[in-house]
Amino acid sequence: MSGEFGGLTGLRGRLTQWLRRSGPETADDGGREALLIAAAAAGLPLAPAAHPAPGYRCSCDRVGCPTPARHPVSFAWQTQSTTDRAQIERWARHQPQANFITATGMTHDVLDVPLEAGREALAGLLAAGIDVGPVAESDDGRMLFFTLTRGTPEDEDEWWPCELDCHPETMDEHPGLRWHCRGSYVLVPPARLPGDDDRSVHWVRGLEYALPDPLTLLEHLTDACARHTGHVPAAWPLRH
Repeated sequence: MSGEFGGLTGLRGRLTQWLRRSGPETADDGGREALLIAAAAAGLPLAPAAHPAPGYRCSCDRVGCPTPARHPVSFAWQTQSTTDRAQIERWARHQPQANFITATGMTHDVLDVPLEAGREALAGLLAAGIDVGPVAESDDGRMLFFTLTRGTPEDEDEWWPCELDCHPETMDEHPGLRWHCRGSYVLVPPARLPGDDDRSVHWVRGLEYALPDPLTLLEHLTDACARHTGHVPAAWPLRH
């Protein structure tokens, strides 16, 4: 699937068509539904997520939620995630406050780095003429690089699941690069974060950019993370 997605042509026109079709039917939501539909059109599977509640709380029922407004609302989010336009419209209209997550490891992965390291790496990548795909910034200090997925290797011993979101309490133990792949997810823009200010997750490079191979970005990102955090990420089990 990732190979097909990487070879799509005319993506910019396709996204434009979807956005135009969304316009008259969409409520005055600041473009939220249109952006979600555009994400689905680009092949990102989506599912509803929690949203901020007053007092830096989460809309879920969990007392002391460790990742407020940053997690799916259903334990079945992996099977629930979809690119179906009609379903996403229903969710967006029936849950107007909800954030949305995109499940990684299906059509795409996400390389998640500290914000300052990400900005430095992005500037270096663009200056070097390396193709960079969609990029989002999160106002809690992270930058998200959307890439093609590595797919499922023939040898499962060479695959590693991403447990970062299964154990959110340990997130502070990973100050450098986090590779969201199979079994993980990230918030997809537009998303609101808890806090008194208008913190959000938002695009800085849009979905009109094709998803790159993650390995083309990895060296720049890990080097930038090492400089900014003093933490050298462990070697990833890469396949050649």
